[in-house]
Amino acid sequence: MVVLSVPAEVTVILLDIEGTTTPIAFVKDILFPYVKENVKEYLQTHWGEEECQEDVSLLRKQAEEDSHLDGAVPIPAASGNGADDPQWMIQAVVDNVYWQMSLDRKTTALKQLQGHMWRAAFKAGHMKAEFFEDVVPAVRKWREAGMKVYVYSSGSVEAQKLLFGHSTEGDILELVDGHFDTKIGHKVESESYRKIASSIGCSTNNILFLTDVSREASAAEEAGVHVAVVVRPGNAGLTDDEKTHFSLITSFSELYLPSSA
Repeated sequence: MVVLSVPAEVTVILLDIEGTTTPIAFVKDILFPYVKENVKEYLQTHWGEEECQEDVSLLRKQAEEDSHLDGAVPIPAASGNGADDPQWMIQAVVDNVYWQMSLDRKTTALKQLQGHMWRAAFKAGHMKAEFFEDVVPAVRKWREAGMKVYVYSSGSVEAQKLLFGHSTEGDILELVDGHFDTKIGHKVESESYRKIASSIGCSTNNILFLTDVSREASAAEEAGVHVAVVVRPGNAGLTDDEKTHFSLITSFSELYLPSSA
């Protein structure tokens, strides 16, 4: 087994989710299809609720910002006189969600609606989040060694908490000290990692970031964060240069903490 020694100054381990703690197949084959298959019914059921209308307003605002993009799907503004046909409006939102998802977009508006849909599904027991079998034992060990563990994902903080709160391993939210999403910045921008360090109250070189995406790893590295790229089944392949440049692990159990020796 390859062992990667964690630098002594590291006190925080920052985790990506998709392709790192959780199989990409769970996200691609279960989470996202659930949204596509159920978004219309969800909107019809919750249309009159304040939270749903807030989600729609955010999507409409995003649609206005996207109006210059090729193939962008508009969401008309409500007239406010009660004469609007909700089915027509709902269909516009559904079409916009489909369009954004077809481009694998990570907009806050889309993530917020998806997060609310997943919350309903998890709480109803319709699904449980999958984690790689090495994740929970390793995170417990890190915490016993005094490490702080944070999550940074393009999925909303609310969606992250749902995954950790309704997992095949039970409720494992207690293993996470805090959560970050794209509200702090995008994962391919180095400034995001500086902001995370500032928010946690540590230096960037006190953080070890685990991700499967080389562009995220490069951005974190640029900010002075330690990085290991996680190679999992179903993840995108790495170039030879990336394999040479980054420290690679195939399991969290391959991380060696000098402090826990």
